[in-house]
Amino acid sequence: MIMVMRSQIFAVLVSVLVWLLLGCSLSYASQEDIDCLRSIKDSLEDSLGYLNSSWNFDNTTEGFICRFTGIDCWHPDENRVLNIRLADMGLKGVFPQGIVKCKSITGLDLSSNKLYGPIPSNISQIIHYVTSLDLSSNNFSGEIPPALANCSFLNILKLDYNSLTGSIPPVLSLLNRIKTFSVSNNLLSGPIPYFNVSLTAEDFAHNPGLCGKPLDPCQSTSKGPKTGIIAGAAVAGVTVAAIGVAIGMFFYYRRVSVMRKKKDDDPEGNKWAKSLKGDKGIKVSLFEKGVSKMRLNDLLKATNSFSKNNIIGSGRTGTMYKGVLEDGTSLMIKRLQDSQHSDKEFTSEMATLGNVKHRNLVPLLGFCVAKKERLIVYRYMANGTLNDNLHPVDDANKAMEWSIRLKIGIGAAKGFAWLHHNCNPRILHRNISSKCILLDADFEPKISDFGLARLMNPIDTHLSTFVNGEFGDLGYVAPEYARTLVATPKGDVYSFGVVLLELVTGEKPTHVSKAPESFKGSLVEWITQLSNDGKLHDAIDTSLLGKGVDNELFQFLKVACNCVLPPPKERPTMFEVYQLLRAIGERYKFTTEEEILMPSDTGDADYLEELIVAREVIEGQ
Repeated sequence: MIMVMRSQIFAVLVSVLVWLLLGCSLSYASQEDIDCLRSIKDSLEDSLGYLNSSWNFDNTTEGFICRFTGIDCWHPDENRVLNIRLADMGLKGVFPQGIVKCKSITGLDLSSNKLYGPIPSNISQIIHYVTSLDLSSNNFSGEIPPALANCSFLNILKLDYNSLTGSIPPVLSLLNRIKTFSVSNNLLSGPIPYFNVSLTAEDFAHNPGLCGKPLDPCQSTSKGPKTGIIAGAAVAGVTVAAIGVAIGMFFYYRRVSVMRKKKDDDPEGNKWAKSLKGDKGIKVSLFEKGVSKMRLNDLLKATNSFSKNNIIGSGRTGTMYKGVLEDGTSLMIKRLQDSQHSDKEFTSEMATLGNVKHRNLVPLLGFCVAKKERLIVYRYMANGTLNDNLHPVDDANKAMEWSIRLKIGIGAAKGFAWLHHNCNPRILHRNISSKCILLDADFEPKISDFGLARLMNPIDTHLSTFVNGEFGDLGYVAPEYARTLVATPKGDVYSFGVVLLELVTGEKPTHVSKAPESFKGSLVEWITQLSNDGKLHDAIDTSLLGKGVDNELFQFLKVACNCVLPPPKERPTMFEVYQLLRAIGERYKFTTEEEILMPSDTGDADYLEELIVAREVIEGQ
């Protein structure tokens, strides 16, 4: 009786949660966005009456600000601003600082008005996540703020037809997503910085002192001794640089030569394994009683001394090998990347991870320490990684069916939710990608590499990779890591959101095959662009459409989009993601009643409290 009542209560509350999350796009109502628009209206002189006639803040219905002139929302029934388009409305005043409260905007157009004064020096703190900024045809004066370089998501920047002075800040060349950049008809001077995009002379025309490509070359003059000094210094600098490059190339090729020689000496790249011959008797510490006792020698035999032919995957945490024991049992053995942690620290951490067990985690069988090598033994997963199944090398392979993709998304979400909310100690993965989700013989998803981020040196984590600008798995990295360098649960949610986008679009995180050739952005940026253009449905994998599941696909896509929202606080928790996906796949019966009750093992009161807390989070109470 208690179980029946509990199930009924759960069903009601989950229905409420799903309605709140899907119906309100994870942001029931944002008072900050309302305050943002009220501040804009109060700070600008509305001579033509566009704002006065349309922006009525006495209305309190859901999504009322979405009906304001010039306002686009993420969803028509929520008060969360996506774009502000106030072009050619006769508005007068300085740049409205209140826009900072619209924390989710991706586009701002204030062009063809009568705005004056300087562009705020802290512009990047006001509109950090915008992809399009149009301030053209106003009366803005002063210099272009270098802080615009921190608006790293900008695709479009229009500052033409103003009264801007000074030079174009060289740091703007760091805006590597820029597709459109225009500063024509200003009072700018100095050299034009290099932009990694094709720009025309019209983008810089009618500035009295601008020079350099695509305009005329900058001319050196002999009007004073400083010019000669500068020119001489430049020549000397180039000479020194040339010498430096020559020396660097010498040592580079010398190093390559040495590396090639080493590779020839060890063609299979497993000299490290052969050096362990004297340690073959070392035992493998096991966590499961039903597993046969193993020694290092058994692992060496199972992997042919960790031959390159046995490699089944590699990533930031290390290289994974397939091994087959003499009794026919298949295993996966990970050679952990170099770690400066002591043997005692490693053993202690592995002892903790050995007790972390869940249906959607790859079973950790044991580990072994030999000299500097740390080996981790897992149960073998017959269907490899999600990445290999979604993006096979042979494109002729049949695309994954929707039911399988949905099953994988729900199961993986359940595993990550358990790591975040129920595991003791709670675990942040920090390296979520489609490569860390493995699939067993029944395509049940199993998460690997959980907890291993703690064993990596700081330089080995994806945080430093992001900062150093290496491509790697950059498509999975949450944008806030560039500022904070701190791993958070919402960072994991972002990374998992990219995996969900992979599942529903079939595209890779850093290479979108369906995008135009000129598009150089990530999967998330492509999705954002489609959303801005009202074409989000075009992102769905065409092999899945027209089979009676289009509604499920679009709901799934919406959940994924909410996971990758730029502001972390706007993203759902892992528990909420799991509940949403489970609701979408309810008719498939992927989960049992007992598994649905997964989030709590502490009785009805605690269980209901957890759902209520989740609801309060969604409603912003």
